[in-house]
Amino acid sequence: MSALPIESLFPDLHLRLAPQAAAVEAHRCLNCFDAPCTAACPTHIDVPGFIKKIAHGNLRGSALRILDANILGLSCSKACPVDLLCEGYCVLHSRGERPISIGALQRHAMEHFYNSGARVPWKAEPELPFKVACIGGGPASLACAAELRRAGIGVTIFERKPRAGGLNTHGVAEYKLRARESLREVEFVRSLGAEFVTNCTIGEDISLADLERDFDVIFAGAGLGEGFPLELPGEGGPIRIDALAFIEAYKTSTPIPTGNRVAVIGGGNTAIDAACAAHRLGAGSVTLVYRRSESEMPAFAFEIEHARSEGVRMEFLAAPAALRPDGIECQRMRLISASQSGRRQVEPEPGATFVIPCDSVIAAVGQSRLGGLLAASNVELRDGIIVIDPETGRTSNPKYFAGGDCANGGSEVVDAVAQGKRAAIAIREMLRG
Repeated sequence: MSALPIESLFPDLHLRLAPQAAAVEAHRCLNCFDAPCTAACPTHIDVPGFIKKIAHGNLRGSALRILDANILGLSCSKACPVDLLCEGYCVLHSRGERPISIGALQRHAMEHFYNSGARVPWKAEPELPFKVACIGGGPASLACAAELRRAGIGVTIFERKPRAGGLNTHGVAEYKLRARESLREVEFVRSLGAEFVTNCTIGEDISLADLERDFDVIFAGAGLGEGFPLELPGEGGPIRIDALAFIEAYKTSTPIPTGNRVAVIGGGNTAIDAACAAHRLGAGSVTLVYRRSESEMPAFAFEIEHARSEGVRMEFLAAPAALRPDGIECQRMRLISASQSGRRQVEPEPGATFVIPCDSVIAAVGQSRLGGLLAASNVELRDGIIVIDPETGRTSNPKYFAGGDCANGGSEVVDAVAQGKRAAIAIREMLRG
């Protein structure tokens, strides 16, 4: 493993805009009256509005316009798939021109805001005699808490880890979003008056019954659980490592040693992040193994190309079968007809096995679901996911609301922020009702 500082190993994936470049880019915006970019953003940031303020040199005003819609404006400027969201809907596409660099401009405004002291921009409404508990300290709970504090409602966030921020702090690749940047946003939410209780696991350190007794409403923003293990036969072979534990370790503490040859199992963005990180941390060869073809990979196309540019080798139509002393044995697969979901299925190629030599295997094959945490509270679950009203975050139990990965099964940071904010608005109206 490399002994170089983490930030030098993981330079920003996207370079920040210099002030003059930001002004030039902001002046390219057409300030569309119907703003398809705003409609494409799950939090509906006023994109033309904040860009116009940058063009006029009002960076603080630009940041406040962003924060009014999305309290995690800095994280989302760096971690959002803008190619598929706001920038993907820029009207300049229809003119054959390069879309506005919305993500870079948002980052420019938000970094100015935090570097200038991140002063609280809103005067909260008078304190109301209500208290809300948020389970989990990730993006959904942070967005919910911020919106409730603006309404004068007391909020306490319960987080099982030592640091809040969820995957923004622990699970997003360092070259996309640094842990310290996520923690700046956590501190900003704290400055709004939200209380944080860390190292606290609901159901162990405090019961749901206690929360129900002490709080008027409970918002579940617990995300997803631990990664699924690779249940493969074989001992004495490659070290088995969970992808999220691997990413969290190098971002917040000490990297987990992987050896020189690494195999990463999975086809999602977490698998891509882990593969790129293993390479940057010193592995001589990194192979990503996926049981379907490239076109079936859930990872974004630009993430896959980024991994290739980092030197990650792709092995498609290969399913892990067993661990051996010299590596991981894989079964060659072939595509067959599509399932009801439209995704093509695979079946084994008879007798076609091969070995990928490796010293460690990083598993990125999905996460467990935490919805069962609320099973005793008459909250409806579906396949371990909390069932909510998508417009309000309401669950089947009127005391509980939910949002984020525990309610959508795993999506983008900006989706969690949107769900947390919508739930807070519904909670506010219910409590005032």
